[in-house]
Amino acid sequence: MRTAQLTEPITSDLAAHWTVGDITIHRIHEIPLPPRTGPWLLPAATAEVVAGHDWLRPDFAGPDGVLRIDSHSFALVVDGLRVLVDTGIGNGKTRENPAWNDLDTDYLARLAGVGFAPEGVDLVVLTHLHTDHVGWNTREVDGVWVPTFPNARYLTAKAEYDFWAAYDMDEARRGMFSDSVIPIAEAGLLETIDVPDEGVDVADGLRLLPAPGHTPGQLAVQVSSAGAAALITGDSIHHPVQLAHPGIGSCVDIDPAQAEATRRALLARLADTGALVLGTHFPAPTAGRVVTDGDGYRLEAVAAGVRPAAA
Repeated sequence: MRTAQLTEPITSDLAAHWTVGDITIHRIHEIPLPPRTGPWLLPAATAEVVAGHDWLRPDFAGPDGVLRIDSHSFALVVDGLRVLVDTGIGNGKTRENPAWNDLDTDYLARLAGVGFAPEGVDLVVLTHLHTDHVGWNTREVDGVWVPTFPNARYLTAKAEYDFWAAYDMDEARRGMFSDSVIPIAEAGLLETIDVPDEGVDVADGLRLLPAPGHTPGQLAVQVSSAGAAALITGDSIHHPVQLAHPGIGSCVDIDPAQAEATRRALLARLADTGALVLGTHFPAPTAGRVVTDGDGYRLEAVAAGVRPAAA
């Protein structure tokens, strides 16, 4: 399998991209999450655990062993379609988590800067329906939440949507659905699909794979072109420390045992193949290859190409 290649010299981190065959995958940076996120999200990933793996520092963890975690999306053109994978946290939304509350970022400008104006996006893939993956589904216009990508088909797993539709949500989650999910459904833009064990192709070179556990309908996204492949993790893998310790789970995994089984299966499938892995919450350099390392794995980072700065 051909591995991802750099396309341009590195000059900036915010416009990072990688090539997979004939496809370019752009990371659309939203925000770095605060240091307290790591100990909360992955409590078993202690400083002592991190200290046992030199490859995690300095990119994926600080010198104190605290994990670095980001929020971003991925944008790519596949089969003539402009595709966005996950939509981050969003601006101006009331959120219980202070790190997500009432953001004011230039996310849409970054997206447009790589050729993805909101009106030009054709497909939005939602790996799952958590707050930090659906926020830019909508934006506020004259006090009303409207679809950010009005010409797009928003796609998620039927198992995911059905689970939350029947779930006894707390106030915070109801608020998130009200401002970020219900408006796209009411606009007729949300489509839910059955995803079999082997996955389902939604475009030539774009396959959705079931990755349950974190949520019942969690998806991973496989990109294939010209003999090369990449996998966008969603939250099946939150951080590279989970490569070294696949048993480390997230505090918000709905089914921790299933989440671990999914993570182990994905890592075994990816290990030593040369396929690119792009972590939805991995900080820069964000992408790499899964390499067997003793009883676990490590991430062999792949540096990104970047767009040259505007004159």
